[in-house]
Amino acid sequence: MIEAGRQTVRDEAMSTRRQVLTTAAVGAAAPAILRPVTASAQAGTTWPSPAETRRIAEAGYIFGLPIVMNYGVMYEFAVDRSSPQFKAPFNEINNEARVFTYRDTAVVTPNSDTPYSIVWADLRAEPIVLSVPAVERSRYYAVQLVDGNTYNYGYIGTRTTGPEAGDYMVVGPAWQGETPPGIKKVFRSSTAFSLLLYRTQLFNPDDMPNVVAVQAGYKAQPLSAYLRRPPPAAAPAIAFPPINAALARSNFFEFLDFAMQFGPPAANEAAIRADLARIGVGPGKTFDFKDLPREHKQEIVAGLEAGHRKVEQALAAAGANVNGWRVSGLFGDAARYNGDWLTRATAAQGGIYGNDPEEATYPLTRIDTDGQTLDGGKNNYTLTFAPGATPPVNAFWSVTMYDGRTQLLIQNPINRYLINAPMVPSMTKGADGSLTLYIQNKTPGADKEANWLPAPDGPIYLVMRLYWPKETPPSILPVGQGTWRPTGIRRLPLT
Repeated sequence: MIEAGRQTVRDEAMSTRRQVLTTAAVGAAAPAILRPVTASAQAGTTWPSPAETRRIAEAGYIFGLPIVMNYGVMYEFAVDRSSPQFKAPFNEINNEARVFTYRDTAVVTPNSDTPYSIVWADLRAEPIVLSVPAVERSRYYAVQLVDGNTYNYGYIGTRTTGPEAGDYMVVGPAWQGETPPGIKKVFRSSTAFSLLLYRTQLFNPDDMPNVVAVQAGYKAQPLSAYLRRPPPAAAPAIAFPPINAALARSNFFEFLDFAMQFGPPAANEAAIRADLARIGVGPGKTFDFKDLPREHKQEIVAGLEAGHRKVEQALAAAGANVNGWRVSGLFGDAARYNGDWLTRATAAQGGIYGNDPEEATYPLTRIDTDGQTLDGGKNNYTLTFAPGATPPVNAFWSVTMYDGRTQLLIQNPINRYLINAPMVPSMTKGADGSLTLYIQNKTPGADKEANWLPAPDGPIYLVMRLYWPKETPPSILPVGQGTWRPTGIRRLPLT
């Protein structure tokens, strides 16, 4: 999520590093063979006019940005074993017995509230069964199911299924089998690959062993293993094309072309897919920039740049401005987007894999109460919650600090990346019971350090996270219209 000046609208966590995913330029394209073909799929293409080519490239960027971003994360987390961000092979769970720090750079605006568990599911051969343990009612947890289109197609956890143990099945778009006994619910992904993202609440650093115990109860296994039957034939091996910053810049449509094969077209995609096919992107085609007609190359570049600008503009204007915070609810399932590709791209640009607003809502800001850009190198700041006016949630809330340029967590002398509800009892309160957070690059002094949220020596980007926001007043819901309003950031001179 980015906003105000470039504020964001993101949630938590995840998205391939920003410079890889937000670029729109197609420089001197490097050759990339993404699917075997016997001849150039563009050789016989009847190209649209230059103006139409530019329009299609712009629309294609907006449609394809979340898909390409998702592919970049999947490649780093589940394919490239040499990546420092690699988690586990497909269909294996990776439990992180830690929270994210400044060293974690594969995703922008990462959540440092909850240890993650991650499964990248390959659903081509058979479904996968997720088993969750009984979790104490006081500990929030959620399993967010996200497909390759970045739709949140289901949740398991405290809010949706309760604290009881259970088995749940995740199936691919083509699965037609029967639901076996013992399965509480079936979730269908619109793509063959899907991210299963677990968040488990950590109350304080000493609580980590308890989180590890919960994580030990998370299980992910193929349906055949769950039923104790022989597995079906394995799905064909895939030569996943490597993605990095340079390749994402030069080969955006090549990656989109590759990723689109893993999800059947939805009815509301007919028009955009037909347009993309006109420039050689889609089933049975292999887009390669170097093979484009000379007069169309510059139109592709211009269209990509226009699409990028449109997404950035939409992001800056997303949601409502509440005391300098952008409050919006951009994330959701396919029905919520309903073919609105710009909103889907805006959500991904701000912070891919954000939760539905009912699961978590994310006020975010880059400005103070006077509309000035937050900058820890120029000013100190405070954020004060009046007595009884901390964010109203059923689970917990947090305020996380990011570098305003990269949207990554920052290295700081006390290794503190956020302030959240579990920390409040150990913090200093005002005489009236108010809570003031000190947002600055240097320590505010020993007497205030318990309330210090270290800031970068430069642009600041702040994100609140309200997990399971209350629905009765005071509430941030409906998003942008709720009765609870986040307090603005007050600017102070450097001392």
